[in-house]
Amino acid sequence: MHFLDQAKIYIRSGAGGPGAVSFRREKYIQYGGPDGGNGGKGGDVVFEAVAGLNTLIDFRYTQHFKAKRGGHGMGKNRNGAAADDLVIKVPVGTQVISDEDGETVLLDLVEAGQREVLIEGGMGGRGNASYKTSTNRAPRQHQPGIPYEEMWVWLRLKLLADVGLVGLPNAGKSTFINKLSNAKAKVGAYAFTTLRPQLGVVYHKGREFVLADIPGLIAGASDGAGIGDRFLGHIERCRVLLHLIDISVDDPVEAMKVVEQELEAYAGELSDKPRLVALNKVDLVDDELAAEYARELLKAGAHEVFPISGVTGQGLPALLDAAIEHLPAATVTERPEGEQEEANETPWSPI
Repeated sequence: MHFLDQAKIYIRSGAGGPGAVSFRREKYIQYGGPDGGNGGKGGDVVFEAVAGLNTLIDFRYTQHFKAKRGGHGMGKNRNGAAADDLVIKVPVGTQVISDEDGETVLLDLVEAGQREVLIEGGMGGRGNASYKTSTNRAPRQHQPGIPYEEMWVWLRLKLLADVGLVGLPNAGKSTFINKLSNAKAKVGAYAFTTLRPQLGVVYHKGREFVLADIPGLIAGASDGAGIGDRFLGHIERCRVLLHLIDISVDDPVEAMKVVEQELEAYAGELSDKPRLVALNKVDLVDDELAAEYARELLKAGAHEVFPISGVTGQGLPALLDAAIEHLPAATVTERPEGEQEEANETPWSPI
């Protein structure tokens, strides 16, 4: 299954059914009178967040969604049936954005089972029976029903994770998430091996949380350079950011500053999130050089630096301890004592 996090769709609510103009015509009834029923209400357009979905790929092939109109009124005071609502199922974390400016968030679906009405169906029109009065015994007026509403909207998926993994290309993020979870992120000796976000469930000391890996960032990413800022939205909902820095680059301090600047330029609130800095691939250098780089990163503004190796697992327990400390207790799942993760258990992934 392909991962798609943006889609543009057309939606239209149902029009209200027209009211009827009708008169009683029954044998042996001398005075008939109006008996036209009212029209039925048109269907609403409803968005529902569903836990089992994890991509917007379905909306690439189905882009038009139209609710049914209400039933028309009929004689013998029969009202038209109300149309069923049109329910559009989307993944948890989907935002519905106005097409007019591409920025206004109309709906934000962050919980499984959440249902929100975006546009309501038209009300049904009145039949002539509803216009009958003591002075207007045979009304012929009726209402056609309120017309439908229509609009184009953008669907944007922002993954829900507890910890977001950021860094320059080739920082070792894919190896890191593969080491800690059953995620199968692509690993290669070239930049941008990760072309779409990856999710993995990390289990540590009887507790588990969701880790999100986004494609590598480069200078100017917030303005669209490289893969651009499209995937930065996936870490907006993360509670803590984990910044991986490759110790083998020429200047680890500059590597840290590049990513920090892009996070701040994209959205100011990202710079306010708790951040853990991990100096990765320490298995390639001696301990003295790793300690020197760690001191330089601390001087450059890092609160704490964790020397780690995504390949050997060196330093990972301390890093995970620090990550869990930044998560509210309600977001970390406690596993029953003695229960172990099965080897063939595959964590939730967007692909």
